[in-house]
Amino acid sequence: MEQLAVTLPSQDATEDLARRVASAARPGDAILLSGPLGAGKTVFSRAFLRAACADPQMEVPSPSYTLVQAYDSPLGPIAHFDLWRLGGPDALYELGWDDACDGIVLVEWPDRLGALTPAGALHVTLAVADDGARQATLAGWAGRPVWAELAQGTVGGTTWGAA
Repeated sequence: MEQLAVTLPSQDATEDLARRVASAARPGDAILLSGPLGAGKTVFSRAFLRAACADPQMEVPSPSYTLVQAYDSPLGPIAHFDLWRLGGPDALYELGWDDACDGIVLVEWPDRLGALTPAGALHVTLAVADDGARQATLAGWAGRPVWAELAQGTVGGTTWGAA
């Protein structure tokens, strides 16, 4: 699977990446956010949801305790899952996973999805560099126009490159 990698030198750059991904998302999409605690998954999620809902000031609570938060957006319904506390994929059915997949799903800690990982998902892996910058690696969506835009564009003044 083709990958794109970029260094995100600031929170603004992470938010810009999230806004770009939100502009390309459509119903049926899954955006899967991986990385250690503090890597920027919540920053990405908040910026994605604010952009997708066309509300830059929108309050975006973490779904760490509720496991899922639902949003109505101009794109359709969006479900933001935080699976850190999830015991396993079987519990997803109780959270409305099947119905949520008809809209857009944004998932933190997607390793807990197991066999329920959606085919064709955009995988965004965030890591923290020694200097505190974030490294984002994207895989999936290679056939979409946004992929070419991201491959040639910039985020927070940083030029993208293929990994």
